[in-house]
Amino acid sequence: MSAPWETIPELIDAAAASWPDTEALVEGDLRLTFAELTNHIHKAGRAFIASGLEAGDSVAIWAPNISEWIVAALGVHCAGGVVVPINTRFKGREAGFVLDRSKARFLFTVTDFLDTDYVELLTEAGAGEDLEEIFVMRGDSPEGTTPFTEFIDRGDGVDDADRQARSAAVNPDDLCHIMFTSGTTGAPKGAMLRHTAICRAYLSWCDVIGLTHGDRYLIINPFFHSFGLNAGILACFMKGATIIPHPVFDVPSVMARVPEERITMLPGPPAIYQTILNHPDLDQFDLSSLRLAVTGAAAIPVEMITQMREVLGFENVVTGYGLTESSGMATMCRHDDDAKTIATTSGRAIDDVEVLVVDDEGNEVERGEPGEIVVRGYNVMAGYLDEPEQTAEAIDADGWLHTGDIGVMDKRGYLDITDRKKDMFIVGGFNAYPAEIENTLAIHPDVAASAVVGVPDKRLGEVAMAWIVPSVDADPSEEELRKWCREEMANYKVPRFFQFVEALPLNASGKVLKYELRSRGAAIAAEAAEENA
Repeated sequence: MSAPWETIPELIDAAAASWPDTEALVEGDLRLTFAELTNHIHKAGRAFIASGLEAGDSVAIWAPNISEWIVAALGVHCAGGVVVPINTRFKGREAGFVLDRSKARFLFTVTDFLDTDYVELLTEAGAGEDLEEIFVMRGDSPEGTTPFTEFIDRGDGVDDADRQARSAAVNPDDLCHIMFTSGTTGAPKGAMLRHTAICRAYLSWCDVIGLTHGDRYLIINPFFHSFGLNAGILACFMKGATIIPHPVFDVPSVMARVPEERITMLPGPPAIYQTILNHPDLDQFDLSSLRLAVTGAAAIPVEMITQMREVLGFENVVTGYGLTESSGMATMCRHDDDAKTIATTSGRAIDDVEVLVVDDEGNEVERGEPGEIVVRGYNVMAGYLDEPEQTAEAIDADGWLHTGDIGVMDKRGYLDITDRKKDMFIVGGFNAYPAEIENTLAIHPDVAASAVVGVPDKRLGEVAMAWIVPSVDADPSEEELRKWCREEMANYKVPRFFQFVEALPLNASGKVLKYELRSRGAAIAAEAAEENA
């Protein structure tokens, strides 16, 4: 299935032409139609041209779900640039790595989100020094930065014909996003994603879930994530749905916004739906407008899917599987699948994409047998930014993307993910990579060696447990290490538990026996949960 547009600038223009008077964006008192929102985006595109952005240049955005994020990001696309989203939970050093590796010319950020000043974080870390300019979208603009309004006003000095020419020159195979994903080496890698792949994959996504003109989409997934950007912002442009950003997730505020804005589309991790179902005042909220739900990234009880349909009134409930390297998409359940299929599988391959389960030699295993999940198709990334060797390791000569995830495929082609990518674990919907956390812990002078594993947590699914071998004559405390970690890494990566040991368990090759630590860690976490119950 091909899309009627092959680039994001084409998509934006098509939405404005198809639904000029439909409400496109609602944020507080701000209400814009698709025609009005497109005008703002085009002006941002002209402002980028005035600021010297050239086709193919990278622009980073480090901010929560706010309207300026949308205008800036899509303005980058209309000027022929590449968007580099940065996780809002990152600390200055982590963000600085992404800025340096992507060679971002400009950064768009905020100085007042949850008492966090991102410009200050960068300054304290001595990061982002190669940036040409930092634009502050909300909050005070410290010395050396430019307010977002001043940036936008630059667009007045550029003829829109120049912007149109720049937008028209964008090629379907040009890069649109560089999304950084951590790996087993611990160093984040930039997955290079193309316009045509994003347009095609998320049109398929929209059709599978049933998103349509007039839907009202509460986007609680962060814009820096593929789910928030591609399956959120861009999906709404594809179908004429209303974008309603939600900057800080908490269930009471979500439940209040559903009746206020007559929300029809509410995505999220399983925990959000379970919390709503368990809310003592559920019967006092009018959730009758809800129609569509997309969930996943954690174990899902079959009964929850049934209750989402029968109690919350969702017509379509869908789960899926993907990774950044596959444009965030690979398999999806279909909305008419039974509750057990939706709860216990991640669906089957999306149209025009191949998904197999293979053995170590790359041969497909029998259905029902476990193996590595591989993906081939238009959705596979162009490669890792400036990482040819790692790209060759990830994508073989026949074009198969090796995910590193273990799964079982049934006779219908539906996939059950049985083991996450190598040692990766998921904390409240965020991928956490032990190697990255271990590399950061190695900086601490009191840590001689460490091993990090994910252990079960009732609320977040999993949390980190760090096994620490102290340096000679050092006596680090759990409290001190946790405080240090909070300053050095995003909060979802910070270990919940620290275990101090004289040595880590190793196999004959000298590799840490992570399975043994996971088993011991799960018992420790379970005991702690009982004590706190």
